[in-house]
Amino acid sequence: MSEITGLVVVLKSLTAVLGGLVTYFAFRAYQRTGARALRTLAIGFAIITLGTLLGGAIDQLSMMTRQWALVTESSMAVVGFGVILYSLYE
Repeated sequence: MSEITGLVVVLKSLTAVLGGLVTYFAFRAYQRTGARALRTLAIGFAIITLGTLLGGAIDQLSMMTRQWALVTESSMAVVGFGVILYSLYE
């Protein structure tokens, strides 16, 4: 494993952990308050975090090219940010 690949794996792992924590706390806030906007916010962060995990998995574990990993991660980020934007509008 090259030095840069190891760094990418560490950064993706940290992103997944932090994204998971943000999602968890947003969902807990929804459970406490019952505010639908917080539930939608949690879903948006979950989608972005899932995109990071899928992008990393495609990059490291599949035969697909890195471009597909980037497309997957970027697509999930677009959808996730769209959901977050909607939650702020709600």
